[in-house]
Amino acid sequence: MKQMHLAAHFPGVNSTTVWTDPRSRSQIDFSSFEHLARTAERGKFDFFFLAEGLRLREHNGRIHDLDVVGRPESLTVLNALAAVTERLGLAATVNATFNEPYELARRLATLDHLSDGRAAWNVVTSSDAFTGENFRRGGYLDRADRYTRAAEFVATARELWDSWTPEGDSRPFAHSGQHFDISGEFTVPRSPQGHPVVIQAGDSDEGREFAASAADVIFTRHGTLEAGRRFYADVKARLAKYGRQPGDLKIMPGVTVVLGDTDAEAQQNAAEIRHQQVSPQNAILALEQIWGRDLSAYDPDGPLPDTDPDPGSDLVQGRVRVADPLAAAARWRELSEAKGLSIRQTAIEATARQSFIGSPATVAAELEKFVATDAADGFILVPHLTPGGLDGFVDRVVPLLQERGAFRTEYTGSTLRSHLGLARPVWKS
Repeated sequence: MKQMHLAAHFPGVNSTTVWTDPRSRSQIDFSSFEHLARTAERGKFDFFFLAEGLRLREHNGRIHDLDVVGRPESLTVLNALAAVTERLGLAATVNATFNEPYELARRLATLDHLSDGRAAWNVVTSSDAFTGENFRRGGYLDRADRYTRAAEFVATARELWDSWTPEGDSRPFAHSGQHFDISGEFTVPRSPQGHPVVIQAGDSDEGREFAASAADVIFTRHGTLEAGRRFYADVKARLAKYGRQPGDLKIMPGVTVVLGDTDAEAQQNAAEIRHQQVSPQNAILALEQIWGRDLSAYDPDGPLPDTDPDPGSDLVQGRVRVADPLAAAARWRELSEAKGLSIRQTAIEATARQSFIGSPATVAAELEKFVATDAADGFILVPHLTPGGLDGFVDRVVPLLQERGAFRTEYTGSTLRSHLGLARPVWKS
């Protein structure tokens, strides 16, 4: 049976998290990170995953308190977690647009040493000048250049990691390319994994190609089994041109899980969660992100606006922009008209992340179906509560997956590469 991979995402303060829930705890205290990581390790998960927030998002010129995306620096947190976990992989999101290869390669190699081979780097890019204002050089690239820089960044980091031989000898390095021209000596010996695991997040054609050429894992999202199968087939088919095999890249969509003692109870729980996530204020904000207009005068329980979006709007800063606002608005209108939905009801349906909803047995069967039919190699779970949102899944779903033979009962290796079934990188002299 094809084995499932599982990872845990620490969601932070955003529209996914029900952070007003009384059970929600601090997004800053180390105890929150520790609880979620220890729960994931108890469930024999492959890795623990932190996102990145490089600037507080703004909406209509103000930082809006429903989605601030402020969090501690990921690698610092993961270095601390290395001391309180033993097998769990530790994945940090670090932007390839706003960092430099030598400095980041050192930090990742250091985490790999401190954790005995459990480090991973989620490579993201940005063409966002608003975020770039936080960085010395203005820190932003044209959209067309961001993946070329990322590809050279990853290649350069791997050259640095390979500048130490497996026997522990250091050699000078030199790299000269479009984005980086560096030379010297790398200060950190070759780490336990050889190279930390590289994760790539993105669904665009550029992102898929980058993942096929350079990543070990792709973090994605798709809403249905059929969409997952199409994505899976497309990305796996791109590997051959880079001399890679289908098993060299693991496809792991981000998903949410809502449980109940029965399927009906789970559906009720999910509806309550979505209503907490999409408050009346959040519904208007979600609408404004597409329309690019101040819609604060609209009633969240009323119909969608008749006006068209403003494609050149800068109303929202710090979020990934909607690629085609007019098309997105058309989809929202079609959904609203077909089901007779208000603004808030439309936002609840249109912004839902892929979810598995049901009793533990139902959820386990659906997860297994996605993996068995090549819609995914596994999943990155995004709980709606921090830090206890993963507890029910580990206690009630993981044992069922283990009984079905779809998921490990014990770790069989010590490194993240071994958990994922990835070969150790061949040292390049």
